Amino acid sequence: MQHWDLNAIEAPDGTRDPVVLASADGGRAVLIVLQAGQQLGDHQVKERAWLVVVAGSVAIESGGERVDAGVGTLATFEPGERHSVRSADGARILLILAPWPGEGHYRGGGAALRPG
Repeated sequence: MQHWDLNAIEAPDGTRDPVVLASADGGRAVLIVLQAGQQLGDHQVKERAWLVVVAGSVAIESGGERVDAGVGTLATFEPGERHSVRSADGARILLILAPWPGEGHYRGGGAALRPG
């Protein structure tokens, strides 16, 4: 068993300092700390994404819908679904991507690279 205290992990550079907690062929778990005023601008990923608010609060936007999400909120996005996440006061979010890596995740020719 592996386990993590998501509120004790340091990520002093906020969005520039995501912490990959676990990565395997089936999925990847990443802790992202949003400092006050930081955001993950409009983007998309190749995998299905699950986002859990661990601490603080965030505003999530996707497809013209906005959700103000506090601790305990779970949101999910389809592969390729554009979305943004921002926090006025700071937050910790757990992001789970599956399958990992998603089809087309790695650019360039050849087969997708697999985590080691």
